[in-house]
Amino acid sequence: MSAAVRPDEPQVEVTLCPGGPMLLRGATHVIDDDGRRVPVERPVVALCRCDKSGRKPWCDGTHKLLPLEI
Repeated sequence: MSAAVRPDEPQVEVTLCPGGPMLLRGATHVIDDDGRRVPVERPVVALCRCDKSGRKPWCDGTHKLLPLEI
């Protein structure tokens, strides 16, 4: 089975930054932990992966203050 790209759906590129956020390119919205639809207003957004951001679901750079996980 193969996935077909549908022209009516936006294409989203996901990049995982080592020790940092998840970058989304082309997203129109994200669904937060409470199930709320949060609009994306920029071409590229950074989502928190460390769970310490004060601006969840967005990354605020807090991961830079945390010890590195091995």
